[in-house]
Amino acid sequence: MRKKFSLRALTVLLATAAAVMAGAGAAFAHVTVSSPNAAKGGYATVAVKVPTESDTASTVGIKLQLPTDAPFKSVTIQPKAGWTYSVDKSGDTVSAITWTATGDGIKPGEFDTFNISVGPLPTDKDSVTFKAIQTYSDGTTVNWVEEASGSTEPEHPAPALTLSSAPATSAHGASASSAPATSASADSVDGLGVTGVILGGVGLLAGVAALVLVLTSRKRTAER
Repeated sequence: MRKKFSLRALTVLLATAAAVMAGAGAAFAHVTVSSPNAAKGGYATVAVKVPTESDTASTVGIKLQLPTDAPFKSVTIQPKAGWTYSVDKSGDTVSAITWTATGDGIKPGEFDTFNISVGPLPTDKDSVTFKAIQTYSDGTTVNWVEEASGSTEPEHPAPALTLSSAPATSAHGASASSAPATSASADSVDGLGVTGVILGGVGLLAGVAALVLVLTSRKRTAER
């Protein structure tokens, strides 16, 4: 009876460890948007993080569709070496931005970021949702357009930007959240989360190893 329970516990631990490590890999897979200074009613520099999921093809294009329910009056784009960009407009507002690689693009196992400045952000929403279409060098596309429903994350979630409460204003009347953000800031937030997941997985694997040693020791003792 004791052996059955131990083997069952070992199986559960192995399955849990595998799930955690798989989750760590999946954390890199989504196109995301982030900003350390996105506040309701303010302006923010938004980093669009684009990882390449394919093992054989590079990312050569990314189309970012801006929110249509709360369009931005101001949209500016930071130029990026190795890429050109074009904009689509709906009336006087920018509705989409398309970046196209002029070289190799984003190779398998790599990611890159694209920075834009937008505003003013809506005052009556806790988040704004973008949609992205990722194009690979082999002609395939991935549509990051699915919005979450309930607690289950869709397979291809649309990038969403969380907004903090309304920002304070400076002496010149400018929003305090309008200071430029760097892509490194956005990456550090993602990196901390992924690092935590990986460390958790390592801890589980260490527990599994310890359990295996205990079971092996008991078996040798019983055989003597």
